[in-house]
Parts: sequence; structure tokens; C-alpha cells
Amino acid sequence: MPAAEHGLDGLPASLPPGGAKGRALREILEALAASLGPGAELPSERLLAGHYGLARMTVRTEVDRLVAEGLVYRLHGRGTFVAEPRVAQAMLLSSFSEDMRARGMNPGSIMRSQELIEATVYLAGLLEIAPGAPVAEIERVRTADGDPVALERAYLAAERFPAIERADLEHGSLFELLAGLYRVSLSHADQRVVAVAIEPHEASLLEVPEGSPGLRFHTLARARDGAPVYYASSLYRGDRYEIELHQTRPQMT
Repeated sequence: MPAAEHGLDGLPASLPPGGAKGRALREILEALAASLGPGAELPSERLLAGHYGLARMTVRTEVDRLVAEGLVYRLHGRGTFVAEPRVAQAMLLSSFSEDMRARGMNPGSIMRSQELIEATVYLAGLLEIAPGAPVAEIERVRTADGDPVALERAYLAAERFPAIERADLEHGSLFELLAGLYRVSLSHADQRVVAVAIEPHEASLLEVPEGSPGLRFHTLARARDGAPVYYASSLYRGDRYEIELHQTRPQMT
């Protein structure tokens, strides 16, 4: 029967000679996923094993690796599908909107809440204000091309940024607002990233299954004079976001 009838259309007839068979299969599947695009279904593990004369366990191991890398995802009882491409966060301090636009995607926001609260001892310490002082809390679902990518909660001292709790941040960038209205230029940020399982109420907002992997960013951004500008806790979908690092090793003397 022709390959197309088996759902194997577009695949090489056989693995290249020499080398590890598992690696060769993974490279073929990586190329197939890139050619098909997000949401497309891959051939089943049974079909792949039969087509290439491989053990089912070998095929499953390589597909597992692609799942772990975020290239594909499984739906129980339905199959394996090509995942949406991940957005990479570089080392430069940039806004969500800037990140999305740089990747040719349209950034957006769904406002969840925007109000004044009293600073907890924790927030007061971060923002260097008195406990109980008014703080603007801004909670948004951040989207890329209409798809939810992150749940963000940002906190700013109300005394330093008056009326920011009434600013239009559903259609605008916080970075642009700070620079334009408040004349604050951000210099750097301290950031901590924690891998988490996304909780039920967050999962519904991000449109992922409960317990899906996520990355929670804790960010304290500062102005050029060193003063804290905002603290943010941002939860990103693990299947749509990754971190790029450039590391150097100190020279031994």
C-alpha cells in the first residue's frame, strides 16, 4: 500500500545507512514537524516502527524526546501533534510587547484586574516603600496572535506613578507608558525563574490542562538611578516559552 495511505506521506522510504537509528528517526521527525506546521498530526508510533523496521520502544523513546523538547505534544487517545513554536526570552531587558513584535507576532492583553491595594511587607521591601502604602496591582493575560501565553501580575508604587491604576494597559505596553507618561527609563532587572505545575485557576486562563509545565518569573526592574520601578510575577506556558542564555567561563590564571 502506498505510504500516503498509511499516513507516512513525505517521509523517506528508509533510514540513512550507518549511525544510530534512533537519532536518524528523530532528525526525520524534526524535519517532518517543521514542514507540517503547528497542529498537524504525526504518523503513529506503530506506523513509524513498521515503516522503518524499528522496535516500538525505540520509536516511543525518540517521540518522548521531541515531546520533552516542546516540538510535539500528545493527546491521549488521539495521537501526536506538532506544537506551536516557543517564544525565547533573550538576556536583554525587554517588554512582552517588544518580544512578540520582534518575532513577528501581534502582542495583546486581556485585563483581569487593575486596582490599588495595600503593600504587604514583602511588596514594601521590594519596592522600598512603607508597609500599607498604596500599590497599583495590574493583572493581565498576555497573548501572542490571540493565544494566551502568560499570566502577569505587576506591582508599582502608586505615589511614584499616580493614576497608573487607571491607565489603558489592555491596549498598551507598560514599558511605553513608563517612558512616555512618567519619564522613567528602565536600566536593568533582577529575575528569578522557577519551574512549576500550572494550577487549575491559572490553567483555565492560559487554556492548558491542569498541571501543565510552566515557568514563573519573579522580576524586579530598576530605573537608571537604581530605584525599584516595578515587581512582577509572570507565569508562562512551558509549551510556548523558553529561555536563552549566553554563558562565559572565567579564565583560569
